[in-house]
Amino acid sequence: MKWFSKGNIQKQLLSIYMIAGLVPIGIIGTILLVSTFSMFTGYNRNLLESYGQRVSTTLFEITTQAYNISEKFAYSQSMWNTLSCEYTSFDQEKDTIDEIDIIDSYNYEYTAIESVEIYSDNPYIQDYRQFYEATDTIKDSKWYQKAISRKAAFWEGLPRQDENGTTYYNICLIRQIPLVDSKYHAVLVMRLSDNYLRTRLREQQYSVVISVNEGSVSFCSDNSYYGQELTDLMPVDYSKEHYTYQGTKRINGRMSMLNGNTLSAYRVDSRLYITTIDYNSISRFIVILVFIIIILLLALIVPYEILRLFSRYFSDRVVTLKSAVHKVSSGEYDIVPSLEGEDEISEAFSDLVITAHEIKQQNEQMYKAQLDKKELLSRQSQMELKMLTSQINPHFLYNTLETIRMKAVTAGDREVAKAIKILGKMLRFVLDKGNSDEVSLASSLDHVENYLSIQKMRFGDKVGYEIHIDDDIDPESVTTMPLIIQPLVENAIQHGLREKEGNGIIRVDITKVMLDSPEEDSKSALKITVTDNGEGMSAERLSELKESIKTPSDDGSSIGISNVYNRIKLKYKDPYTMTIDSTKGIGTVINLYVPIQIRHN
Repeated sequence: MKWFSKGNIQKQLLSIYMIAGLVPIGIIGTILLVSTFSMFTGYNRNLLESYGQRVSTTLFEITTQAYNISEKFAYSQSMWNTLSCEYTSFDQEKDTIDEIDIIDSYNYEYTAIESVEIYSDNPYIQDYRQFYEATDTIKDSKWYQKAISRKAAFWEGLPRQDENGTTYYNICLIRQIPLVDSKYHAVLVMRLSDNYLRTRLREQQYSVVISVNEGSVSFCSDNSYYGQELTDLMPVDYSKEHYTYQGTKRINGRMSMLNGNTLSAYRVDSRLYITTIDYNSISRFIVILVFIIIILLLALIVPYEILRLFSRYFSDRVVTLKSAVHKVSSGEYDIVPSLEGEDEISEAFSDLVITAHEIKQQNEQMYKAQLDKKELLSRQSQMELKMLTSQINPHFLYNTLETIRMKAVTAGDREVAKAIKILGKMLRFVLDKGNSDEVSLASSLDHVENYLSIQKMRFGDKVGYEIHIDDDIDPESVTTMPLIIQPLVENAIQHGLREKEGNGIIRVDITKVMLDSPEEDSKSALKITVTDNGEGMSAERLSELKESIKTPSDDGSSIGISNVYNRIKLKYKDPYTMTIDSTKGIGTVINLYVPIQIRHN
């Protein structure tokens, strides 16, 4: 539950909704979509398969009747006599053919047959009615060669052209007419009527495509695939006697469902491959899918918007209470009652207003008592300082140090004389400038350099130093508080370089930077960086130091930098501050940010 406590209340409520609402609805929605898809596709596949079976049944009935009729043609004695006769004239042929009534009776009574064509290589037969001369083109065709080489009938898809040159396709029953005791051959071709098949197999929702054996498409209910290979529409395994297929394919820009099955023709060594196509079921399912998704989205979005509005209202009330609590914790006790309502938040806000008012009264009494105490202490300190300064005359100290320095010079000890001179400058700076509000940056850096010079005399190569100032900073005109740099340098030597064997470096850099301000635009600042290459600190010790400079300990271990930190915070406020960074074994960096103040002569 700790994870939910991260972020504001509005985010927490919305996160809970995402988990408690979105996940279950998402799971339920996914299950619903999957189950709907499964049921819908299963149902439509079953319908398509049933329609395919009905087409097979109808086609089997039609082809069986056509085969039975062809039997009567093939074994008709009058047909044999007509095809075997050697006519002396065309009129004799016409009279003989006109006497055969079996063809016309079946051709007109059985509407499934579009035409009956009888091809013969008898040179005495000319084209008349259903009888045709077997030309060289006919004789060379595969179906004719196949027919005269076998006695069994077979089905074939054959094209034909009308008078306008338009190509049509028919499912045809082809068989040899056995001419007994004749040197001639005859082949019967019965073409099934496309219109009749289209009428019998018509279904508004589905389309039918039929091909014979491994040939091209010979029937199509919507005239789209005539002459095309069936394998272009769906995969077909012609090696299987009973081949079935179910699948989907994009046809004419629409995802369609396909069902394929095989029909073995009656008493004929031929297979009819029947493909039924449903162009609309998947598009209908997509419409249903979109409708379900819209419902699911509404089920998610509407509660989300309601919860978002409520959470914003609730969060605003909590923010108002939080702001009031923050003001009280920051010492601002003048809270205007601005939270209305009758819930627990309103009651808590009312109690806070009462508590803040009582604290304000108590603080006013305590503040008055503290003022009286501070005034008393201040007077006492002033009296003690006057007594101390009256006892030690600064000029007496300077003259005494100068006398000692001259004796050192006379004795030839110039190093001691130099040290005394530097010490005198430091003493003069502390006594003359220590109580000033502002001093020039140049004098502060001069004081720091004097201090570093004395430390270098003490420790030799153990202490080295560098002072760098940006070229765009005039140290004579820029002012700062006195004694804010030297304590940082002193801290670096005492705590950074104390244990270092040698080659210690103290570096002071003065640059200009821009600081982000919470109340206004960025402010320019003077960045004073004091760096040492000493022992550094561990992360734990650095954290302790950062806390100690805010509330220094009684042992005085960080009183110097604590004094600098608190003086800056009291005088300059945010965003001006001091930061400390340190790495064990590498060193410590202290950054001081103060406003850029220019002294005009």
